[in-house]
Amino acid sequence: MNFSSKLLENAVAEFSKLPGVGQKTALRLVLHLLNQNKQEVEQFSGAITKLRNEIQFCATCHNISDTAICEICSSPKRDAGVICVVEDTRDVMAIENTSQFNGLYHVLGGLISPMDGVGPTDLQVDSLVERLKDGEVKEVIFALSATMEGDTTIFYLNKKLKPFNITISTIARGIAFGGELEYVDEITLGRSIVTRVPYENSLTK
Repeated sequence: MNFSSKLLENAVAEFSKLPGVGQKTALRLVLHLLNQNKQEVEQFSGAITKLRNEIQFCATCHNISDTAICEICSSPKRDAGVICVVEDTRDVMAIENTSQFNGLYHVLGGLISPMDGVGPTDLQVDSLVERLKDGEVKEVIFALSATMEGDTTIFYLNKKLKPFNITISTIARGIAFGGELEYVDEITLGRSIVTRVPYENSLTK
């Protein structure tokens, strides 16, 4: 692609680094910004810079937060006896949108994937185990994507959590194998949370 300006080319190159954004889409986005007034563009770039510099991760559940402890973990209205284990923040948002879950979350920050060099020590596993030691948690729900990596992670976590006297369950498989939680419609995801099953039972089906 030939550019009439090096500045334009550099901006397009940066936008092209975003997932799912090719050169043509990047060019369209850059040209759109050029058509906006300077104040709007500065507001856009300022929001991104502020996000990167000031964003925090909840010290309890590791969800993205504006404060040291996120609003969900600090809310007295949430059921602290139930923890829903998810891959990342997008899954927290997806489940929250269903309005079917009132417990707390634990964000692993990924899934076990030997092919990608991701092992248990790369995830927030130890902090999950620590959260169970005070005996307040009565149930842990695995809400991970129905993929090989998701199933591998659940199998590993189940072994780690077995010594605790808690219920270990997994969301019902109304979600097709290979499905990512963030792309599942709210009704299906909500039902899968409500109709969760004991993890051991899910292995026989």
